[in-house]
Amino acid sequence: MSQTHSADLVFFGGTGDLAMRKLIPAIYAASRGGKSMDDVRVIGCARQNLSTEQYHSLLTEQVPEFLGDSFDAAAWAALLARVSYVTVDAAKPEDFARLGEAMHPDVNRARVYYLATTPTLFTPICQNLAAAGLVTPASRVVLEKPLGRDLASSRTINDAVGAIFAEHQIYRIDHYLGKETVQNLLALRFGNAMFEPLWSRAWIRDVQITIAEQVGVGGRGEFYDNTGALRDMVQNHLLQLLCIVAMEPPATIDADAVRDEKVQVLRALKPYTLAEVQSHTVRGQYRAGAVAAKPVPGYQDEEGITSGSRTETFVALKAELANWRWAGVPFYLRTGKRMEQRLAEIVINFKQVPHSIFESSVGAPENNRMIIRLQPDEGLTLQLQAKTPGEGMKLQEISLNLNFADTAKARRQEAYERLLIEVIQGRLTLFVRRDEQEAAWKWVEPIMAGWDASPEPPKPYNAGTWGPAASAALVGRDGSTWPEES
Repeated sequence: MSQTHSADLVFFGGTGDLAMRKLIPAIYAASRGGKSMDDVRVIGCARQNLSTEQYHSLLTEQVPEFLGDSFDAAAWAALLARVSYVTVDAAKPEDFARLGEAMHPDVNRARVYYLATTPTLFTPICQNLAAAGLVTPASRVVLEKPLGRDLASSRTINDAVGAIFAEHQIYRIDHYLGKETVQNLLALRFGNAMFEPLWSRAWIRDVQITIAEQVGVGGRGEFYDNTGALRDMVQNHLLQLLCIVAMEPPATIDADAVRDEKVQVLRALKPYTLAEVQSHTVRGQYRAGAVAAKPVPGYQDEEGITSGSRTETFVALKAELANWRWAGVPFYLRTGKRMEQRLAEIVINFKQVPHSIFESSVGAPENNRMIIRLQPDEGLTLQLQAKTPGEGMKLQEISLNLNFADTAKARRQEAYERLLIEVIQGRLTLFVRRDEQEAAWKWVEPIMAGWDASPEPPKPYNAGTWGPAASAALVGRDGSTWPEES
């Protein structure tokens, strides 16, 4: 029997893009087909002066396209019956009194405040919640990324929020941690004895982590031009995936045990010198091209982009860890917009056998490879060597493929659905602790400083490709290739 959840879930930014595309669909998915969410009430908050009925109409107009085949009119109506709306301007304390009137009076009931707003509003929202007496011991606050632009601004926000909410009440969200495959990576590493002896510099040649998007900046041009791929993707998503690949086995799956080990990985990242920023990183910016056989504009021609902008839409970099397990193993991170494919994957390249018994005439065996796919489909591929049928001893590469959607009978949760349930239940394992976040910013800052000091602009690449040629050269110098070049 599923556990019944009880909470008031307040979405600040309740009329925004994130609420429409991810948050409301996540609550719909969690509610559909069961009673576990029947006592979770949703309150949308934004500056727009809307009635609850008008908010329902707005949701009905925008959300179903993101639900696809899962849309059911009866389930949708049942959800809307638990959804209300309160007009709240983050800068007006009096608006928060109205929010309090709309909330359940039981102070022991979980109150989840989800701040799907610009980070500049995090502080006034939290301060006004406190002033209105709406922060209880059972309250939680969810902070969307990016949390600041650098270490100093991140600390300022954390200090302000931390003055009102205790650390165990703060949920810094990184939706990649909610993906099924990321959690399967934990199960793969720490639930199977066969992999642990191989999971080190003794047998792994390099690790490659890619998050590639086909989309451009869309309607987020002004936001993105002030953020860039390094802040938007590397500082959080890519470094979190690196942590899970590289972390030591935690004592338990409890939140602090897991996050303690992730912090150790971030602190072990070797900081860049100014010279290494130039040699170990590549930044690019897409120009006009074609994606999925359709012409698309260049970054400079997108709406909201400053003329002559040096904001990067692509990043590739080489990271190294200064610890016993991983010393000398390159970790290559890559992300970009307007890439050839939508793809998120982790590739573990193992070393070749120490001595080949096969004659050189048939070629040296290829190295084994493990590919962990996060999107568009979730699964695991092991690339191994086997004998080619026929006479002689010639090797060929074979793949053992595991598609998680095919093997799991239970309905698969999307990342935001899982994370919202985790917040409601008060579980912190899949969220980022303050010291994690600050360690990530500390490592990223020299890259930002090096780029700012360099007169060289981002390297151009055609939309619909895998980024600048310098990205291939970055891994090629170490004798490796990105997967699509193999």
